[in-house]
Amino acid sequence: MHVAHVLIAFALASLVRGQEPAAHGERYARLIVRDVHVLTGAGTPVTGPTDITIENDRIVRIGRVRELRQDDAVIEGGGRYAIPGLINLHAHLQDERGGRPMPFQYQLDLWLATGITTLRDVGSNREKALGLRARSRAGEIAAPRIYLYMYGGGDTPEEARDSVREIARQGGDGVKIGGMDRAPLMALLDEARKLGLRVAHHIGVEESDVRDDIAGGTTSIEHWYGIPDAAIPYGSQRFPADYNYSNELDRFRWAGRLFKEADPQRLSEVLQAMVDANVAWDPTLTIYEASRDVLAAQNQPWFDDYLHPSLGAFFEPDLDSHGSYFLGWTTEDEVEWRRNYQIWFAALREFADRGGKIGVGEDAGFIYRLYGFGLVRELELQQEAGFHPIDVLRHATVNNAEIMGMGHELGRIAKGYKADLAIVNGNPLANFKVLYPSGTGVYEDGEFRRGGTVEWTIKDGFVYRGAELMGGVAALVAEARRSTTLVRSGVDDVPMIGL
Repeated sequence: MHVAHVLIAFALASLVRGQEPAAHGERYARLIVRDVHVLTGAGTPVTGPTDITIENDRIVRIGRVRELRQDDAVIEGGGRYAIPGLINLHAHLQDERGGRPMPFQYQLDLWLATGITTLRDVGSNREKALGLRARSRAGEIAAPRIYLYMYGGGDTPEEARDSVREIARQGGDGVKIGGMDRAPLMALLDEARKLGLRVAHHIGVEESDVRDDIAGGTTSIEHWYGIPDAAIPYGSQRFPADYNYSNELDRFRWAGRLFKEADPQRLSEVLQAMVDANVAWDPTLTIYEASRDVLAAQNQPWFDDYLHPSLGAFFEPDLDSHGSYFLGWTTEDEVEWRRNYQIWFAALREFADRGGKIGVGEDAGFIYRLYGFGLVRELELQQEAGFHPIDVLRHATVNNAEIMGMGHELGRIAKGYKADLAIVNGNPLANFKVLYPSGTGVYEDGEFRRGGTVEWTIKDGFVYRGAELMGGVAALVAEARRSTTLVRSGVDDVPMIGL
């Protein structure tokens, strides 16, 4: 029997309303999550076992329920671990990759199955994203809560201001910006501040760097561009004469050599200035990991069952596809990126030690990163960077909520907060791999078995079974592979049965 079928059967036996199993995707007037160990997300250790009482979309009590009501819905936790719903601070809603269709539900189900209940979309098709946000808020689709940071920008200060005004008019939750010259950037940040919109900035190799974001009031720096740049003592990075930023092989090859050119003392000063200005850092360590070991990235085991063929084709090396730059990638490139990560890790630790706020995002859909799986890997990489797992979980919950200005109702398992949580088969503090939707190897009582996974995800009080979500993903991928054809010049269409 397929592991997904076993997990579905177990979930159906464990989730009851009176004597009846609860329906996938249903919200209840009162839901009791019984007998769970609780990680609140606030940077504190495990407590419990105890019960969590949810009424509609809110947590109303944490403590033992001595007597169940006749109409209570009940999840029997059986000693599992309850964590706050994870927040993905750097997500992209995508219904195609490289012009090849891919349904939104594919990534939405993967996110939910990983325990992700909220995502900050940083630049997608506005009309489609607005529709998804509305349907998610109404509970019409199985989806995380969606916050839309729409693309802003412009070549002149007035164009930049106009872009922010249009985002506000359309109901955007914030502004996402990429490479900009200094004058339009400062105008954009000023207009966003006036309109009360938060800003996420993916700095490029450009005139401005993080010092301008510090002066202008950017909310969060995405990735890490612009931070070491501001600490290079002689100005620009030592690019070769034939370097071309538009060539992604050049761009990412030399990006892996950037941190080592930063002066350590100047970098410390930049980090302190970010802290003083309350500029958060969403490093997305996960999205660049292929650069330090491309073969490992290309052969992730969950690709067998869960990689959609459109996404798989987009990952194939092709300089016309953003992030698919592995043409002529060398051992030297990987060595440089491994060194780059060590300096990056140290900068993150220093930033946090100085009081800086670190977030967690995945940027999946690029560079061999699968939705949801990428966020779990980000947790592992932040632990590798030197953070205690308790603090890593806080980065992904409380910190992320505060970066979005939603710390008053998201990111914690606490009375009065939104009913967003995940019930996990295993202790994430002992092993973040238990969060992978495909499961992980577990050795207990002298026996090796497949374990882990998020058993249930609860978002806004709606209950979703992880196994049912992943069963749907596997079926969708299998059908897409059957129906997808590769068109090759000079030959007949060939069915795509492998990647």
